[in-house]
Amino acid sequence: MPRTQVAIIGAGPSGLLLSQLLHLHGIDTVVLERQSAEHVAGRIRAGVLETGTVDLLLQAQVGERMLRERLVHDGFLLGFSGKSCRVDLRALTGSTVTVYGQTEVTKDLMDARAAAGAKVLYGATDIHIEEFGGSQPLVRYTHEGQSRKLSCDFIAGCDGYHGVCRQSVPQAAMTCFERVYPFGWLGILADVPPATHELIYSNHERGFALCSMRSPTRSRYYVQCGLEEKVEAWPDQRFWDELRRRVPAAVAEAMVTGPSIEKSIAPLRSFVVEPMKFGRLFLVGDAAHIVPPTGAKGLNLAAADVRVLYRALVDFYRTGTTRLIDRYSEQCLRRIWRAVRFSWWFTTLTHKFSDDAFSHRLQIAELDYLAGSNAALGSMAENYVGLPFDAEP
Repeated sequence: MPRTQVAIIGAGPSGLLLSQLLHLHGIDTVVLERQSAEHVAGRIRAGVLETGTVDLLLQAQVGERMLRERLVHDGFLLGFSGKSCRVDLRALTGSTVTVYGQTEVTKDLMDARAAAGAKVLYGATDIHIEEFGGSQPLVRYTHEGQSRKLSCDFIAGCDGYHGVCRQSVPQAAMTCFERVYPFGWLGILADVPPATHELIYSNHERGFALCSMRSPTRSRYYVQCGLEEKVEAWPDQRFWDELRRRVPAAVAEAMVTGPSIEKSIAPLRSFVVEPMKFGRLFLVGDAAHIVPPTGAKGLNLAAADVRVLYRALVDFYRTGTTRLIDRYSEQCLRRIWRAVRFSWWFTTLTHKFSDDAFSHRLQIAELDYLAGSNAALGSMAENYVGLPFDAEP
């Protein structure tokens, strides 16, 4: 029976990044991915990276193109009451964020793994994980029409919210925390220059809007919409008209419109599972936690999980002890809950939850307070750029 040290389920950015980092430390991995390579490479996702994520990509030796093509943002804008307030990240925290699409991160990781001759099996279906409570976990799967088995020391579940890894854990062994928001984001991607050179998060009585970008010539825009909405009901012109209504007038006037090249609706939820380690199975990224995209914490939290896990596994193979492995859940969850809190707060500040005028006035009052308080802006900026990592144990 084939064997590897770490079986990684899922070839999204977290699975590929973990594989790459372990490879650089001489640890063998096999990555199993249900979808095709083309499907994985084409996923459209967020693109704001914290400094800690950028540093980890550089450690993984996959950051060369990112450093050439990224946009470094010193701040972002808050829009409300027809005006905007700039949150100066560099001045308030001494740090910045990087705009570089998750799609590009994934491509860089795929290229690096292919160049190293990594064992990444796309189109692996019927994946089942077994015996992860003992010392010899087993993965069963089908690839190229053949049923196969893979023995390993550890399993990393990087297969997302709907993946098999969390579903394989007995319900009694974990606790799930969840909040589902009563709206979604309708997003489009268009090859037009961004309306502003920094992101703008806009509170409006009609609902939230976000202006972001992927490059100087490609923009990503969002408007809050009902969960019952259908993409087909939003032709491009309707979207552009609604977006312009919800952003400050100066931004609307500067906005260049054009045909969308991608359009989709994403529901919003907060979700956390505790613990994240079950014997020799580790849940990583979206398999363990989901946050609203407000504040762009999803990919960054997944990268933070990978940071903790790869160091723990390296320590295990060097020393034979489980000291860091045993602390995986504890270390990750402390950071996760802080990010969940920030994403929840930022979402409640900027989105329309009801037609209650009182609630909207409270939002405007808090935004007005933020605009006039460096202390309040400092707290917001610190969370946005990414909280410091705990000291190494």
